[in-house]
Amino acid sequence: MSEVRTHQLIIPETLAGARLDRALSELLADYSRTLLKTLIEEGRVLVNGATRRPRDPVRAGDEVALEVTLAATGHLAREKVDFEVVHADRDVIVVNKPAGLVVHPGAGNPGRTLVNGLLHRYPKLAELPRAGLIHRLDKDTSGLLVVARTPAAFQTLTSAMAGREIHRRYHAIVNGVMVAGGTVDAAISRDRVHRTRMRVSEGGREAVTHHRVLKRFRAHTYVELTLETGRTHQIRVHMQHIGYPILGDPVYGGRRRLPPAALPELVAMLDAFDRQALHAREIAFEHPRTGEPLAFECALPGDFEAVLEVLEADRVAVPA
Repeated sequence: MSEVRTHQLIIPETLAGARLDRALSELLADYSRTLLKTLIEEGRVLVNGATRRPRDPVRAGDEVALEVTLAATGHLAREKVDFEVVHADRDVIVVNKPAGLVVHPGAGNPGRTLVNGLLHRYPKLAELPRAGLIHRLDKDTSGLLVVARTPAAFQTLTSAMAGREIHRRYHAIVNGVMVAGGTVDAAISRDRVHRTRMRVSEGGREAVTHHRVLKRFRAHTYVELTLETGRTHQIRVHMQHIGYPILGDPVYGGRRRLPPAALPELVAMLDAFDRQALHAREIAFEHPRTGEPLAFECALPGDFEAVLEVLEADRVAVPA
């Protein structure tokens, strides 16, 4: 089953001067850059009413219209899935995704995903691409996600995400004792060998992460991270890049780190903690219809809190 989606977009200031295909890939994260480039070459993308080439630059305020034929999400199963709804109105939903829940069906995960659960609770989301999801979280990252409920809200929020108008703050536990906060400004691209992984690369897409120390332990640090961009695995890759990988990260985390003479409780806790200690704690944006400022925060999950408690107990029990 397929359907045709029509998009009307305005190029934001942040994408002025970018290639048309790159600008569209930023504004329409649901579609691959290859697909968008093909649509441009086929003349199915109009900029201010005229066809353009993929490499042509865009200007702030340009009006872009395109049609995309895609499979609707209506064919996906509607399944009862456990997740918290933090906020819901007629235009937007904010959910708190638990760790371990895959966001979207795919290879190896045909069902029991967040999308299946959203379709169960809100059947009309089947009319939207990706069931209205504006962004994603990795399977083992917990926290807040925004979902649009109408085509207009989807377009507005997608543009807001591309224009860096949706503000996200994460909490994480990293391996190593950080001296201070700072900013990681390092482009990211897909790994050439391991295609499911990302890496820092000069020829990659711009990626900026700000980090701030919340608390230091003997061999770990509790940090707050703010995103300017939203690349795949961005926080995980950036923290590995600067030598402080996320605790428990099975891909970018490296070997387990323990302080000298660690409490047995800490050793057992870290042995049992089998996911990255990363939580999407806060999100803020303007309501897509009213323009009202919205801000949401969710508590740390229990397993994350438990690790912090044992790290603190170890710090107190074994003075520096």
